[in-house]
Amino acid sequence: MFTVAGVTGHVGSAVADTLLAAGQEVTVLVRDRARAAAWRGRTTLAQVDLRERDRLAAALRGSDGLFALLPFSPGAEDIDADQTRLVDAIAGAVADSGVPHVVLLSSLGADLEDPPEVIAWLRRLEQRLAATSAVVTAVRSTHFQEKVADVLGPATTEEIYPVFASNADEPVPMVASRDVGAVAAQALQDPPAASQVIDVLGPAVCERQVATVLGDALGRTLEVLTVPRPAWIQTLAAAGLPARAAELLAGLYEAGDRGVLRPAGDRQVVGETPLEATVRAVVARTAAVTTG
Repeated sequence: MFTVAGVTGHVGSAVADTLLAAGQEVTVLVRDRARAAAWRGRTTLAQVDLRERDRLAAALRGSDGLFALLPFSPGAEDIDADQTRLVDAIAGAVADSGVPHVVLLSSLGADLEDPPEVIAWLRRLEQRLAATSAVVTAVRSTHFQEKVADVLGPATTEEIYPVFASNADEPVPMVASRDVGAVAAQALQDPPAASQVIDVLGPAVCERQVATVLGDALGRTLEVLTVPRPAWIQTLAAAGLPARAAELLAGLYEAGDRGVLRPAGDRQVVGETPLEATVRAVVARTAAVTTG
């Protein structure tokens, strides 16, 4: 039996679906049962907040492996304290429960001594898990193709595609979340003898290509707008992000722009889902929610 966190998100749901398709028994961790309708009757539901060490440990006892992630809540009153609490609770629950294998959704850059703050918490969680008795598989992902959802607003209403980088023509790997989920699910079913790091990459595309693909899906031509670096935080805040979240996200963009978020794992896997398929799915899903 495997335990999966984050099933209301893209990667966690892909992990659970892949395991179920393989005939595995799955327990999903949900904070709000009202958001877990899709999993009733298919899985065992455990209502757990990942910040609650004791309840999480109880849910993990008897599991053959855990898929874990580190939720990021931009609207948290104190993001730094919230991330620290999550790291402490997840690592503590793994130690308390004795779960033998943890697959952690991490990020490229977690190998850096001084990564951007968003990734620093993932690095800390990797290290804390490594100090437990569990074998740890860190799945370090590149950029998600689904991040295109973040610019649907300006793309739809203003026909612009904002880019938070020095230029829009530098190709970078972008991977579909379902490909990352498939790698994580395979790792759970085939646990290694010792801890490992798997870098999950995808097709290399530039932001201008993404804008073209998104424009085609929306039926319009988008203007690519490269946002000057000094305006990143202000622009993100103007889009509705709280000040601290805007600062953290700008720091992540800055690291990506410097090219320091590179593969450094024990092995690499390249997802095969084309960008076009992901963008079409994102646009269709958003349209369904809007009209529904």
